[in-house]
Amino acid sequence: MNHEQVEKNIWLMVPLIILAISFGSLVELVPLFFSEEVTEPIEGLEPLPAVALEGRDIYIREGCNNCHSQMIRPLRSETERYGHYSVAGELVYNHPFLWGSKRTGPDLARVGGRYSDDWHRLHLTDPRLLVPESNMPAFPFLFQKELDGEDTAAKMIALRRVGVPYTEEDIEGAAEAVAGVKEGDALIVYLQQLGLLIQTRR
Repeated sequence: MNHEQVEKNIWLMVPLIILAISFGSLVELVPLFFSEEVTEPIEGLEPLPAVALEGRDIYIREGCNNCHSQMIRPLRSETERYGHYSVAGELVYNHPFLWGSKRTGPDLARVGGRYSDDWHRLHLTDPRLLVPESNMPAFPFLFQKELDGEDTAAKMIALRRVGVPYTEEDIEGAAEAVAGVKEGDALIVYLQQLGLLIQTRR
């Protein structure tokens, strides 16, 4: 069988393309399942505390991950702007992953500690007060509603089933830790811990 025969026969070319892509994918992906660098948490990584966990859910609910990626590629243009490139071991407890590829706003993988809580509070309330050219929507309502913590323990139990090492103490104290915290403040707690472990190693 020569190359011309394959190119002219669509019924032969399609399965061969599928076979080639499948083989390439297996060769690239399967070894990752057995690599400690990908599957093991980096030193010091802990599951999100209850308030940060609720903040992450608010981050997802409000669609923040549609405009802000959390994946810094190992390219000079990215690392100089955002910080150390993303490492798989710092994301093993993330369910779902929030890597993203669209950046209407800046990447947030290393935003933890870069700004004060007050800065974040003002930015979420009215982004244009701090960044006049911003097209980010305002989220003042996040500072009006309080969390009740009713579902926080159940979220931790579900995450523990997929490998996040929450303890019984974490689960038992979740509702109390979260109750009365404003949604916006929980979101800020989540943002303030992003990337800190890698930042401290630079």
